[in-house]
Amino acid sequence: MGDHTKSMQEGLLVKEQPDGLIREALMPEVKRVCYIAGPMVAVTLSQYLLQVICMMMVGHLDELSLSSTAIAISLSSVSGYTVLLGMASALETLCGQAYGAQQYQKLGVETNTAIFCLLSFSVPLSVLWIFMGKILVLIGQDPAISYEAGKFLACLTPGLFGHAVLQPLIRYYQVQSLVIPMLVASGVTLCIHVPLCWALVNMTDLGNIGAAFALCISIWLNVTFLGVYMKFSFVCAKTRMPFTREAFGGVWKFFRFAIPSAIMICLEGWSFELLVLLSGLLPNPELEASVLSVCLTTITTIYSVPNGLGAAVSTRVSNELGAGNPQGARIAVYTVMSLTIIESLVLSSALFATRSVFGYTFSNEKEVVNYVTRMAPLVCVSVFLDGLLGAFSGIARGCGWQHIGAYINLGAYYLLGVPAAAILAFPLKLRGYGLWIGIQLGAFVQIILLSIVTGCTNWEKQANKARKRIFEETSEVDKVLV
Repeated sequence: MGDHTKSMQEGLLVKEQPDGLIREALMPEVKRVCYIAGPMVAVTLSQYLLQVICMMMVGHLDELSLSSTAIAISLSSVSGYTVLLGMASALETLCGQAYGAQQYQKLGVETNTAIFCLLSFSVPLSVLWIFMGKILVLIGQDPAISYEAGKFLACLTPGLFGHAVLQPLIRYYQVQSLVIPMLVASGVTLCIHVPLCWALVNMTDLGNIGAAFALCISIWLNVTFLGVYMKFSFVCAKTRMPFTREAFGGVWKFFRFAIPSAIMICLEGWSFELLVLLSGLLPNPELEASVLSVCLTTITTIYSVPNGLGAAVSTRVSNELGAGNPQGARIAVYTVMSLTIIESLVLSSALFATRSVFGYTFSNEKEVVNYVTRMAPLVCVSVFLDGLLGAFSGIARGCGWQHIGAYINLGAYYLLGVPAAAILAFPLKLRGYGLWIGIQLGAFVQIILLSIVTGCTNWEKQANKARKRIFEETSEVDKVLV
C-alpha cells in the first residue's frame, strides 16, 4: 500500500502547463484520439448493421414478418440491449481510471464483476422478453403481429445473455486502447452474419425466426473471438484475471455507477422512441411514422461517428485521471471537442447537400421522399447536436458523472423536450416537424447543461478523487480477502 500512496502523490504533483505547451500537446493527443475513435466507429457501426441485415433479409418475406420483426428488434433495443450497454458503460469510469493508475489486475476484476452483474440482470429481462407477445396484446396491439414479435423476442433471448458478456468485454479492450482486436472481431462477425442470416431465413423453414437465431449466433461469435484473444494474447497478460470471489466484492460499487449510467443513456434513447409512438397519433400516421423512422435511422447510423469520439475521450480522460494527470485530461477534452465540432459540421453539411436524394435510400414513395427532404434541415441540426452530445457524454463517463448526466437527461428530455414536442405537434399542429423540434430543444438544453458542468470542472480535484477511490477500494478489498 506504501507504493500505491507514493505513486498517487507523484501523480498529483503534475504542474499546470502554460497555454503554449497545451497547444503543442494537442497534435499528439489528436493522434491518440483518432487511433481509438476510428476503429470504435467501425465497431459500433458493425454491431448496428447486424440488426439492419436481419431486417433486410426478413423484408423479402412478407409484410407480417417484416412488421413483427421491426417491432421485436425495436423492443429488444429499448428493453434490453440499451439497458445493458448503459450499465456496461460504468466500466469506462472504473476500468479506465484503474488502467491509468496502473492497477491492471483491478481492471480484470472489475470486468468480471460487470459480466456477473449483467448476466444476473439479464434474467428478469429475459422473462420480460418471453412474455412480451402477451404484453403487447394486453396493451392493445394487433394480436397477429404481437404473437410473431413475441416469438421473435423469445428466440432472441440467448443473444441477450451474449450481449451481457460482450459489452463488458468491449469496455475491457476500449479502456486499454486495444481497438484493433475489437475491429477484427466485429468485422469477421459481420462477414459471417450476412450469409448465415440469409441461409437461416431463406434456406430453412424458420422464416423470420431464422434472423433471430442468426443474430444470437453472431453475438456469441463476437464474444468468443474477444474472449479467445483475451485468454491467449500476451498484450492482455497483465489485465486478464480468472473469475474469483473477489469479483463479488465489487458488485455494490459497480451498480453504484452502472444504474445511473444506464439511466443516463436510456432516458436519451427512449425519448426518440416516444417520437415514433406520438407520430402514430398524428393525422396520416403511416406517413408520419415512416418519415420519422427514416430520420431516426439516419441519425442513428451517423451517430456511430460521435459515439466513437465519445469512446475515445472517455478512455483518454479516465486514463489520465487515474494516472493523476489532470492536465492530460484537460488536453484530451480540448482535443475531442475541437474534432467534434469539425466532424459535426462536415457530416451535417454533407447531409444537407444530399437532402433531396437521401430519402430514396429508405423509400421509393414520392410523398415520403419529399417529406424527408423538407425535414432534412432539422435532421442536419440533430446531427450537429448529436456530435456534441457524444463528446460530452464520453467526458461524463470518463469522469464518473453518470448520476449528473441522468438528472440532466431527465430534465432536458422529459420535463422539456417531450412535452414541447407534444405541444408543437398537436395544439400548434406542426405534426412531425413539431415532434422533431421539441426533442431537439431537449437535446440543446442537455448540451448547455453538460457544457456548464464540463467548463466548471476542477480537473485537479477529479484526479485526486479518482486515485483516492482506486487505492482506498483496493485496500478495502485486500482487507476483506485477508
